[in-house]
Amino acid sequence: MTRREWCKRYLFFLAGLFINSFGVSFITKAALGTSPISSVPYTLSLGFSPTLGMFTLYMSIVLILIQMILLRKDFPRQYLLQIPVSFLFSWFIDMTMELLGFLSPAAYPAKVICLLLGCAILGFGVFMEMAAGVVMLPGECFVNAISRTFHTDFGRTKVAFDTSITVAAAIIGIVLYRELAGVREGTIVAAVLVGMIARRLNCTIGPRVKIGRAHV
Repeated sequence: MTRREWCKRYLFFLAGLFINSFGVSFITKAALGTSPISSVPYTLSLGFSPTLGMFTLYMSIVLILIQMILLRKDFPRQYLLQIPVSFLFSWFIDMTMELLGFLSPAAYPAKVICLLLGCAILGFGVFMEMAAGVVMLPGECFVNAISRTFHTDFGRTKVAFDTSITVAAAIIGIVLYRELAGVREGTIVAAVLVGMIARRLNCTIGPRVKIGRAHV
């Protein structure tokens, strides 16, 4: 890969990362629950001073450390890129939450529209990250580490991981706030729609996307 191709891929990835964070913030602003991967950070941010972005960073660091423990010598060096990416992603989340500070839908139909729009934006961001093909976010790398260590199917492991952190967020909400603070119907909708949109985009416009010499 030439330096020019390398730059194109990483710029495309960074654009996808920002769009990803924008989608997370849109879904969160809908106040119908957030995406599974953001459910624990969001639930904690409701009762403590660190922001959603900061709690997302803390969770990312924990996931990276667990990967290192599981993989040990097999931990790929390129996985270290998760660290700066995690810092950047957390900053993007807080930035987009500020940009969307005006957004606070009151009526349920408006909340649903906001949720669906957020899912579409997040799905497009995930597609861009996949298309860049340079680095995965800690959530996906963690699932990959579990899959490699215990020889499980990646897809099923991803579903189990999303389910586990959603349940954890629900338990945290009940313990801290006596309610399902960060988990609602929007969490389920996001879990289904985001991956579906990303896969659909990958099948339809993915083959037309050129980054350097590579087709996605």
